[in-house]
Amino acid sequence: MVTVNRVSDLDELVRTVAGRIIDVVSNIQATSGGRHNDGVARLVLTGGTAGVRVLAQLREFDAAADEQAETFPAQRIDWSRVRIFFGDERNVPVSHEDSNEGQAREALLDHVAIPAEQIHGYGLGERDLSEAAAAYETVLAEFAPEGFDVHLLGMGPEGHINTLFPHTAAVAETEKLVVAEYDSPKPPAERATLTLPAVAKAERVWFLVSGKDKAEAAGHVVRRSSPADWPAAGAVGAVETVLFVSEDAAGEIDG
Repeated sequence: MVTVNRVSDLDELVRTVAGRIIDVVSNIQATSGGRHNDGVARLVLTGGTAGVRVLAQLREFDAAADEQAETFPAQRIDWSRVRIFFGDERNVPVSHEDSNEGQAREALLDHVAIPAEQIHGYGLGERDLSEAAAAYETVLAEFAPEGFDVHLLGMGPEGHINTLFPHTAAVAETEKLVVAEYDSPKPPAERATLTLPAVAKAERVWFLVSGKDKAEAAGHVVRRSSPADWPAAGAVGAVETVLFVSEDAAGEIDG
């Protein structure tokens, strides 16, 4: 079942999701809980406008907490107990403007106190694409063997998530957690991506959806259409699956 959280616009979506991340992560850390019961939150980040803006909002919240120091009344994230992963990555160096990791670093990760070794990038642009995908599966086995606490997902108008597009071998993968994609319908063509089996290892799967061009796909997510046709419809969290959707993208949810 998909829970729909309708918000007025992208600004409200960003604030809502950032606040929910803080709530979930701080609770994991306070209770020594989480997917691995070790008090370390494992988050999978997504690119795209909404995904990057959520990270920038988290940076703002973190800076506000620092300014108020011990008197800050709200929950906050202890970044020393967070591990970061990425849903997909383009075959470019982190310094390239198209890099999801690079965008995440600019928006958030380079500005908070998270140890460098707890940011798990793909290392693309530095080695063979297939080797990088295989190596990332090893990273997941070592640092997130039980999966993730939150997997953030953007979504394209045709329902793609990560680099899982309709009617591709990547979206049909049922065993591997990470695959290389050499012919992505959306450039750049070469990418590495988490698969639907990897997404299913997340406790919480949260879609960040805004824009009227996403309305049809959002409807298919809620109706759980075929993942082959609408990949986002195949993304399910073990505990919850939430569609955070702005009003301009919600027109077909009830249809």
